[in-house]
Amino acid sequence: MRPLAVIGNVNVDLIVGPVAPWPKAGTETVVDHDELRVGGQAGNTGLAWQALGVDFAIAANVGDDQFGRWLREAFGWRAEKWPVRPEGTTLSVGMTHPDGERTFLTTRGHLPRFSLGDVLSVLDGSALSGGYALLSGSFLTDDLTREYDAFFDWADGHGIAVALDTGWPIDGWTEANCAATRAWLSRCALALFNEVETVTLAGAQSPVEAAREIRSSMRKGATFVVKRGPQGAIAIGPDGTLVEAAAPGVRVVDTIGAGDVFNAAFLAALAREEPLSACLRAATQIASRAISTLPRNYGGPMQSRESTHERA
Repeated sequence: MRPLAVIGNVNVDLIVGPVAPWPKAGTETVVDHDELRVGGQAGNTGLAWQALGVDFAIAANVGDDQFGRWLREAFGWRAEKWPVRPEGTTLSVGMTHPDGERTFLTTRGHLPRFSLGDVLSVLDGSALSGGYALLSGSFLTDDLTREYDAFFDWADGHGIAVALDTGWPIDGWTEANCAATRAWLSRCALALFNEVETVTLAGAQSPVEAAREIRSSMRKGATFVVKRGPQGAIAIGPDGTLVEAAAPGVRVVDTIGAGDVFNAAFLAALAREEPLSACLRAATQIASRAISTLPRNYGGPMQSRESTHERA
């Protein structure tokens, strides 16, 4: 199995809900559910890998408070080298809604001060050679984002294929954010975006058309994956082949972090050198299980999946 790593945002999530309608100012709303848990794109991916029995490395930083210590404890020895910042740990309050949507209120906290130096203090480039590194939370990790070119140079120098999932920009897909994302993607071997992000970034209505258009400016042999929620997922593979996977019908309980779980399962299957169709199928099945269970369940250690139908 090829080595795996995730780099980016690990923070605290406080999930409450469901909330409907949006509360009026000055009022109090009683909700049925609350959960304090490890969050952030990188954090969610790491937790999924742990549950799936997959070996991995994770590079992150934390704030200098009880939340920071708690986050480090969640990842044990993998977090021993995480830098501790003097800022408070980033906290994200997620309010769920009956229709499955959610609203986040997030503090800046420690995440903007996550740097390339922090990454290199944690990861062993030689140990990751020939593997995959998922870069996540791009619009939250300001210091690292400014050094992305140097990060890509480091990854190239160690033969590490970079996968990118930027997450949604805080100020939306502005012209500057689109340009920056396309520049990052030009150096990536793999993109893992949701459907809204994909069509918005490409300025196209069709997710297939949008994926093909964006992939055309990526590295030769790159793969572009589009996460489509209840509609499953599609991917444009290294040879330009379109691959699709349907998602099983489930009763949705909590969609927070669903895309990150998908990323984890997809990359785990890819690291096993399974066909692209099997990677998509594993990712959709495991993400569907995760969003339909409370407490969250990933199905135990990951096994090889059968390939699904591929077509041009």
